[in-house]
Amino acid sequence: MKLSLNGATTMTADLVTDIRAAKAAGFDCLEIWAAKLRSYLQLFTTADLKNVFAENGITPYSINSLERITFRDAEGHAQLLTECDELCRIAGELDCPYLVVVPGILPEGATDAAIIEESVRVLNTLADIAARYNVKLAFEFLGQMDCSVQTLDFAKELVEKVGRDKVGLVLDSFHFYAGNSSFAALDALKAEKLFIFHINDAEELPRAELQDHHRLLPGLGILPLQDILRGLQRIGYDGVVSVEIFRPEYWQRDPYELAQEAHAAVQEVLSKSA
Repeated sequence: MKLSLNGATTMTADLVTDIRAAKAAGFDCLEIWAAKLRSYLQLFTTADLKNVFAENGITPYSINSLERITFRDAEGHAQLLTECDELCRIAGELDCPYLVVVPGILPEGATDAAIIEESVRVLNTLADIAARYNVKLAFEFLGQMDCSVQTLDFAKELVEKVGRDKVGLVLDSFHFYAGNSSFAALDALKAEKLFIFHINDAEELPRAELQDHHRLLPGLGILPLQDILRGLQRIGYDGVVSVEIFRPEYWQRDPYELAQEAHAAVQEVLSKSA
């Protein structure tokens, strides 16, 4: 498996620092944090950025992310389409294969049928845009209770209903645990439909209390990482493993040191499942 650093892990660092820190730590890829990308492109071009990646031997793997894609009002949906086109165009220019897309907030009283209808409709619309730039959509469910798609089980069903080769899934170990996803859904997943695996750990708290800032480096918490990794092995997943952590305490650290620690942590966890 190739290893990636996600720009959320080093949130306060800029994009060029992320690329250089990823190289120094030994990562293969970088998931680009969208806000850092926009800041960079205020002063430079995508051609400049492509050169920075090439000079450092790091592959851009995804742009992370297009948020709350479902249950927007008309104005918000129009803005979504514009943003999707912008990010997919940039991804295409960078030879970056994936745009991560995230479901919206759960509307009060919404049924599963309504969530399925809305999610399938929006994913198809966004996939039409992404196809213009040869970019794939990586749909990431969130385990928090206010999200409209909280489990791998449900996300897998939605992606299957979309039925497009260039629409697949993100599996995040934190969200898998927090949302109480099933290992049966993981075992039933086709490896080619899993585009990205986000690895992280978490503090020992009840699932309902877990928030992003409770994340930890892999191996430092209570998530069943070895069980998840064994599940990925069973389905034959050999794609990218990306360290994504939203912990303000980590953001105050030197990004080069944090990237090195993250790389060592994920290697240690992976070695135990080999």
